[in-house]
Amino acid sequence: MKAPPEILAVWNKFHDFPMETLTKAWFYSRSGDKKQRTVALMKEHKAQYGITGNCFDLAIWLLDEFKRDGIEAYPIGNELGTEEAHAALIALDVHGNRYLCDLGDQWLQPVLIESTHEAYTPEKQSGFFPAADIQVMARQGEVEIVYHRPGGKQSRQTYDTTPVAEADFWQAGEFSQNHVYPKPLVEVRLPYKEETAHWEFDNWKSFLSTTEGLHLDQPLATLEEWVDRIGQKTGFDREFLLDSLNFYKQMKKESGR
Repeated sequence: MKAPPEILAVWNKFHDFPMETLTKAWFYSRSGDKKQRTVALMKEHKAQYGITGNCFDLAIWLLDEFKRDGIEAYPIGNELGTEEAHAALIALDVHGNRYLCDLGDQWLQPVLIESTHEAYTPEKQSGFFPAADIQVMARQGEVEIVYHRPGGKQSRQTYDTTPVAEADFWQAGEFSQNHVYPKPLVEVRLPYKEETAHWEFDNWKSFLSTTEGLHLDQPLATLEEWVDRIGQKTGFDREFLLDSLNFYKQMKKESGR
């Protein structure tokens, strides 16, 4: 179910890239009409501030890297053009077999979704998603992922595997970047004991998901404390964190939530 070395080599360039909406808020408040950043601008921001971006940013950047390395890939998405949109990619090996690549949800590695491939199995697999085993249920035009989490908990997610034209994908990205949800989100893959765990900052709470279960962080009272904690997990620039978190604090104040 694992991707071949040439696909993994590109994917692994992003192994320490968090998914986050802080950049969306930060760039929204200081950009012109165009909110979806180009790959060149994303690289500049990464070099200067350590920042990465949301699922559209990561998918666009990953797609560019696949192209540069001569690997065929295309965007996919669910509910594109809405505030619930999610973006990912499918990469193809030299035989045309498809692999789901989702940096936005912080997968550990791509996974085979070609049901006719000899290596394909719908049985539970480990090592693809932080703190969960997965099952891949490939069907015509879509793939359902079943996540098996500690304590017997299950969740499901369905991806539409229909290729999205790049122009339409960029348009969906532009819509997404123009709509800042008032609750900040940061997701990071972090080493924990013998595994890679998933740390999340979501609406002013944070926690670590592991195969042992959920570890809740201590609540924090001040913006500066959040800057320190998020900075420690991500390596993001301190002034960037102050600016973006202040933006969200102001949104929360204005919305009354």
